[in-house]
Amino acid sequence: MNRQDQIDAAALLVLRLGLAWFIFLWAAHKIITPGQYQGLAQNFDGVALELSTIYVIAGVQIILCLLMATGTLRYISYSALALMHAYTVGRRWEGFLDPFALNDRGFPIHRNQVIDIAVLAAFVALILMIPRDHFSIGAWWRRRKALA
Repeated sequence: MNRQDQIDAAALLVLRLGLAWFIFLWAAHKIITPGQYQGLAQNFDGVALELSTIYVIAGVQIILCLLMATGTLRYISYSALALMHAYTVGRRWEGFLDPFALNDRGFPIHRNQVIDIAVLAAFVALILMIPRDHFSIGAWWRRRKALA
């Protein structure tokens, strides 16, 4: 592996770990404060979720985050988390129409939507760069199979 490949792989490792941590925190919060997510599902989607459903969703997300952090099943784990995040972005599209809106105290109320778009773009970039994601279990496995 040449120097540029090492730099690319290191950058993708940082990106992969950062995205996995970002989604992991949201998943962990589903376990810590499941009632908050019941309210979000009701308000945004009009769906009443049982606590057990929220725990299952959080568990799946945490497993996918662990797969992503290690670079295992890369196309599946990265894409699944990207799709979950894209769903979140899609639910809140109205905020993109007025990105500079402020509440009565001057606080930007659509700031998270802007962050969500940046995270979604990072997911897309990571998926597109999987062939250069050399510091991962998936890449190690591919190299191992090539030697066999």
